[in-house]
Amino acid sequence: MLAESAAFIAWRDRFFDSYYRHRPVNGTFIGVHDGDHRLPDFSDNGAGDALADAESLLRESLELPAESLAATERIDLQLAQGFLRTQVWELQSGYFHRHNPSFYTGEAIFGIMSLFLTDFAPVAERAAAAIERMEGVPALLSQGRGNVRRAPQAWTERAIRECAGADRFLTVGLQHLIAEEHLDTPGLDASAEVAAAAFAEFRSHLESELLAAPVDHHRCGEQAFAMYLREGHCVDDSAATIATIAEHGLSEAAARLSEQARDFGANNSAEALGELRRLHPPPDRYCTRHQEVSDAMREISETQALLTWPEFPLRFVPQPRWARHAAPHLYFLVYRSPAVTGRPQVHEVLVPALDTSAPADQQRAFLETTNDSVIKLNHVIHHGGIGHHVQNWHAFRAASRIGRVAAVDCASRIAMFCGGTMAEGWACYATDLMSEAGALTPLEQYSEHQSRMRMCARAVVDVRLHSGQFSLQQAADYYERAALMAPAAAMAGAVQNSMFPGTAAIYLLGNDAIHELRGELSARDGRDFDLRKFHDELLSYGSIPVSLIAAEMMARRGDGE
Repeated sequence: MLAESAAFIAWRDRFFDSYYRHRPVNGTFIGVHDGDHRLPDFSDNGAGDALADAESLLRESLELPAESLAATERIDLQLAQGFLRTQVWELQSGYFHRHNPSFYTGEAIFGIMSLFLTDFAPVAERAAAAIERMEGVPALLSQGRGNVRRAPQAWTERAIRECAGADRFLTVGLQHLIAEEHLDTPGLDASAEVAAAAFAEFRSHLESELLAAPVDHHRCGEQAFAMYLREGHCVDDSAATIATIAEHGLSEAAARLSEQARDFGANNSAEALGELRRLHPPPDRYCTRHQEVSDAMREISETQALLTWPEFPLRFVPQPRWARHAAPHLYFLVYRSPAVTGRPQVHEVLVPALDTSAPADQQRAFLETTNDSVIKLNHVIHHGGIGHHVQNWHAFRAASRIGRVAAVDCASRIAMFCGGTMAEGWACYATDLMSEAGALTPLEQYSEHQSRMRMCARAVVDVRLHSGQFSLQQAADYYERAALMAPAAAMAGAVQNSMFPGTAAIYLLGNDAIHELRGELSARDGRDFDLRKFHDELLSYGSIPVSLIAAEMMARRGDGE
């Protein structure tokens, strides 16, 4: 048993060594800083090495005696094998590095910005690493020009926006950063000019070459999608079954949304939900409102003994000035998962900044968009509170090494696909939980019917788009019609779904699986069911598929534990 475990641990170490060697930007976000000076290599040799590593590790893993391993080791082996199989497909098919120019722009700009999002090391050290990464941008974007010969128009347009965001960071943003941090690092400005010129050249290529001859191909195909479900989410349901369940759930939520509108004196749901926009803090209370709501949600959670709250405080602050010009063009998150190691003691949630010098009508429009319900339901509960933040804290302490890192936010997606159903499933479930606890107003509870509609619609679009049943425009139209999304948000959602197959379904899959597991254990234990113990046990497994957690929790009870 010890020999088998030692063999697996040695293999897992090689797995992670390969992971970080080929994904240095992911390493920065996760807290592994050996590659902070590098960007990924997707030249023919670099991609070929990544593929060879994945195939070799996968072959070696099949020789490991899985049946002799401890439960956590078996889970890590299964998830690592699933990750390797999806990586082999991605590298062989080129779905990302040969078809999507945004893959390159995202890695390039966040390779630089990731070094300044948290104070994991003295700023001068991080600036020195940024110089090396900025010097590496021309090579990475050159690989993008060579690899991506044709691309869907929407993917190219996203890459163009990211080039614009990169330019704003490398010019205006970096000057703010230099001033704010009192940076006096030789070569920083010159390296930024090198990187900015490379982004400008890449943008010219995108506009003159790729936009001129787009391809209408936004899907991975049914077989690849089934692989993502099986190897990543570890679910047995077919894609068609998931879509059917999602359509039924959407119809139920839509019916409730329509029926209950009159409870708020409204003629329809749009009129009722429109009331949320006028419920917002005054300008001078906008930033403090986040902390007030966060403190209130924690107090409710602790008073009602919902779970163990982490001693990992949050500070809600406006987006740093150096990021504000670039953020609207990029995948810039309000709450980004802390690094697993080397993180500051207080984690910052970077809320959109209110410009108090703007005209009153512009301030009011901003506050109507970032109203009390957005602050509570999105910024605090779902992200920087009982949702992602609490789940991340528990995950960092998981026995599963993969479970510790899988859901860390990286340049354009989480570190490992298998972390999705737990990360997003828990965050959605957390909103339901706080609703049960009485933390939501009646109107906020009502708005959750629309959230449920969007959750279900995401799963439908994920399946229909990647099976070829929806075009990109049809996916956006479905979002508008079925989930009541605004046109711009609907198209942005459809584009995001097309770029990352299997990810839009994680919200529904994870949320419903947690509710189902809770229902089964509550019925089984009766009055002995302890909600806090249930949540703590669920969270203790880390960011691994909820289906595996449920199987483990049920098996433990079957063994009499």
